[in-house]
Amino acid sequence: MATQPQRSFLGVGLALGVAIGSGLGVAMGNLAIGIGIGIAVGVAIGAGLDAADKKKRKKDGDGE
Repeated sequence: MATQPQRSFLGVGLALGVAIGSGLGVAMGNLAIGIGIGIAVGVAIGAGLDAADKKKRKKDGDGE
């Protein structure tokens, strides 16, 4: 079985988090706090997706 290239979802999580945080910040009237919350949520989402992908690769025998 050919190995797939390693994927990283941290950047995807950050992009989504900043986008959602910006909208949240505008709605709250404080853009800086919204972006900060978005970055925190984005890092958490990206790290979770990375961990799930690593676990799946290990289970499939395609990991590190």
